[in-house]
Amino acid sequence: MTDNALPASLAHARKRLESALIDAKRPANDASLLAVSKTKPASMIRQAWTLGQREFGENYLQEALDKQAELADVEGIVWHFIGPLQSNKTRAVAEHFAWMHTVDRLKIAKRLSEQRPSHLPPLNVCLQVNISREASKSGVMPEDVAALAEQIATLPGLQLRGLMAIPAPASGLEAQRAPFAELRQLLEALQKTLPDTPLDTLSMGMSDDLEAAVLEGATLVRLGTAIFGARDTA
Repeated sequence: MTDNALPASLAHARKRLESALIDAKRPANDASLLAVSKTKPASMIRQAWTLGQREFGENYLQEALDKQAELADVEGIVWHFIGPLQSNKTRAVAEHFAWMHTVDRLKIAKRLSEQRPSHLPPLNVCLQVNISREASKSGVMPEDVAALAEQIATLPGLQLRGLMAIPAPASGLEAQRAPFAELRQLLEALQKTLPDTPLDTLSMGMSDDLEAAVLEGATLVRLGTAIFGARDTA
């Protein structure tokens, strides 16, 4: 995608979200776009920022840190880490991101909590749930979510905000909705068992299944291709 195409694609993505919220009979501000900018240059993030986009998701740590350095003059960017994270790289996420979407182990959570700088607010985290039980995917199994959430909710450097999932691809709206409904039900159960934790986030839905996710309560929809075009590959 060229920079000239970005305004139209971002506007279209916003319209899709707006229409999906209307169809779901939800308020217009009930969900927001997380622009997934992996493999895209900092110049495109800067352009999206000028168009009003503030939240950006990155999958690759070093690439993200390089972009953050290049965009240090831009105020108000909220950085989300949405990729897999090795335990020896937690410090950089703890120091340079506002959100972490892929927590699925207590070890990672403890390191992030311990390494979060004291001058920053707690790191917002989502538990990644392997909602489709795929052997090839990361994430805590649905039946283990409650126990892990209770442990993470006590960590001082973190703020548990909700759940994230990447379901297996499915054809048709109803088939797409099913795993998102299960994730929503898991969050609703956590809200009852952890009433003092602000569990308000469902990070779910991407370019191919935004509408299904919004119908089931998504609050953060992760769009990459729909905003920035096809992923750049080396």
